[in-house]
Amino acid sequence: MPERNMIHWERGADGVVVLTMDDPDQPVNTMNQTYVESMEATVTRLEAEREDIAGVVLASAKKSFFAGGDIGFMSEAGPGNAGELSELCTVLKAQLRRLETLGRPVAAAMNGTALGGGLEIALACHRRITLDTTGSRFGLPEVTLGLLPGVGGVSRTVRLLGLQEALAGVLLTGRRYKPQEALARGLVHELTRTPEETLARARQWVLDHPESVQPWDTAGFRIPGGDPSHPGVAAILPTLPAHLRKQLKGADLPAPRNILAAAVESAQVDLEAGQRIETGYLVELMTGQVSANMMQAFFHDMRRIKSGGSRPEGRPRHIAHRVGVLGAGMMGAGIAYSCARSGVPVVLKDVSYEAAKTGRGHSERLLAEAVARGRLSRAESDEILARIMPTADPADLAGCDLVIEAVFEDPDLKQRVFREIEDVVAPDAVLGSNTSTLPVTGLAKGVRRPEDFIGLHFFSPVDRMPLLEIVTGEETGERTVAKAVDIARQIGKTPIVVNDSRGFFTSRVMSKFLDEAVAMVGEGLSPASVEQAGSQAGYPTPPLQLLDELTLTLPRKIREETKAAASAGTGQWHPHGSEPVVDRMIDEFGRGGRSAGAGFYEYVDGRRAGLWRGLYEHFAVPGREIPFEDMKERMLFSEALEAVRCLDEGVLRSVPDANVGSLLGIGFPPWTGGVLQYVNGYPGGPHGFVVRARELAGRYGERFEPPASLVTTAEKGGRYG
Repeated sequence: MPERNMIHWERGADGVVVLTMDDPDQPVNTMNQTYVESMEATVTRLEAEREDIAGVVLASAKKSFFAGGDIGFMSEAGPGNAGELSELCTVLKAQLRRLETLGRPVAAAMNGTALGGGLEIALACHRRITLDTTGSRFGLPEVTLGLLPGVGGVSRTVRLLGLQEALAGVLLTGRRYKPQEALARGLVHELTRTPEETLARARQWVLDHPESVQPWDTAGFRIPGGDPSHPGVAAILPTLPAHLRKQLKGADLPAPRNILAAAVESAQVDLEAGQRIETGYLVELMTGQVSANMMQAFFHDMRRIKSGGSRPEGRPRHIAHRVGVLGAGMMGAGIAYSCARSGVPVVLKDVSYEAAKTGRGHSERLLAEAVARGRLSRAESDEILARIMPTADPADLAGCDLVIEAVFEDPDLKQRVFREIEDVVAPDAVLGSNTSTLPVTGLAKGVRRPEDFIGLHFFSPVDRMPLLEIVTGEETGERTVAKAVDIARQIGKTPIVVNDSRGFFTSRVMSKFLDEAVAMVGEGLSPASVEQAGSQAGYPTPPLQLLDELTLTLPRKIREETKAAASAGTGQWHPHGSEPVVDRMIDEFGRGGRSAGAGFYEYVDGRRAGLWRGLYEHFAVPGREIPFEDMKERMLFSEALEAVRCLDEGVLRSVPDANVGSLLGIGFPPWTGGVLQYVNGYPGGPHGFVVRARELAGRYGERFEPPASLVTTAEKGGRYG
């Protein structure tokens, strides 16, 4: 046995061996070297003592069952590690295969979450019994990290659920299921109410099923729904790649492609051969740049943000007890819902009680939908709704220790609503403005406590968008910054902290993406090609469609304000090719976006009905083209270069803030790992990025010239991180 065996062996008088996983060096169990050595020794002992064993129960001493693979190790893998990775996967799979073919029943007693490798361990057990707890999740989320399940997850889910269900329900989505959902999906067999019951049920099941084997190890086994040779399955197989491309909107994402290939190919052979196929496709991903990007962002950077990120140290944890939301429009109503859903009482104020009540109606609709889908009970819905108090009376905000203003982007209006309530709320209340572009320092001049004033930039729709951009003004106190980070976590948002600037980080960077797309329309390129380039670059919403949703008038208003501020100060204004297009769309054609019923797209009864034909008549030049890769990279580079400038100017406090903020807030393509990781991961690293930026600058304008800091980083062989 290894010196530090993390799998504790306990054999009862009934002959059942309980194997309890408990890594002594980590708060959770992962597939690190300690696990590998411990599982090898444990399986070897099980085989040696098989005749004296009635069965096996696999359990955990941690709060979760098993967290998954060792991301730290995987994220450092490169092409030179391919052989080592293949060998490791082979060993891990062989261990679990030996466990499930031991000739004795094996049950997993899961006391909590089992994701990725953790669920793969459970899938190698004949019975999966889990504690029904609120926070537990089950699934194979590897696709969200640019990977595929590498310890038999593809082969076993295909054999357990069938090809289509495994792909659509588990492998390609990476969904994390609650216990009841996992039961309905067939990922687990039964739920229990207490940890003691979980272990007892697993032990009893083992004793009651001495001859248990996996379904795929029984004579005559058939994959549910049929294997790829089945006529029904064979008929749809040719359509799967096209269907996947449609789902990905043409983006070249290797993980879904490899998952599809591994699932289909592994379903045509026996389990062991299928697992070898899996390994090949996984190693290809693990040694590629896309998975390195995604693991950096969605694991390392996200972990830093969620552990505190840019929160000032040494400040006590803060909890908001009563929130005042000023403005009951879509943003204010969404903020009120998010707070109430998190258990915080909310006073939702507008100019009239009727307007405030209408805002509360937004929560009623969301809650009714949640009840209809079985996500909430009627009693839970009523309890949440009861936390939202609509009002027009400022006095009702008495005692609020957090105020979030969500009125129109008008400095005078924002300052006026704060003056109205400043004497009513708690004397140390956080005064937050949900502004998306206006400098916080200027807004803070309208309150008597600028040290308590901070920007709290939510994203629409608030109930679905996870990011909260916290913006510090020149006089914002560190205590207030710490409070804002704590509040974000309290209401279930992921916080990034940035310093003050017009447009801050997210709005400023996203505007470059939209501007570049519109400029290409102005250059005579096909609008459909511009949209396709955005989709194939990996953006979740193509640029012209997104601009219609935001409205064309708001970006123009922001542009004019920014231009005026630059003229009044020492800054310079650099005209962009997007400006005349937007001006003509609004002034000449009266097309202001979806809310106006007309924009870059046509709308019929409020629904998008294709690109406006006038774009081809008034802007497109037949036959005018540029390389499609240039179209994609003009959008990507415009945002990445602006992020570097934000870092240079001190708007960004950290690289993780940039990467996480761009992925969760403004839809930067996930495969890149975020705006600054995109620079790191570009072919040739920052040096390759600089070379390509200069190439784009030569073709399309000096806005693509790399900042001096980026050039220096590239010359020194550095990276952002």
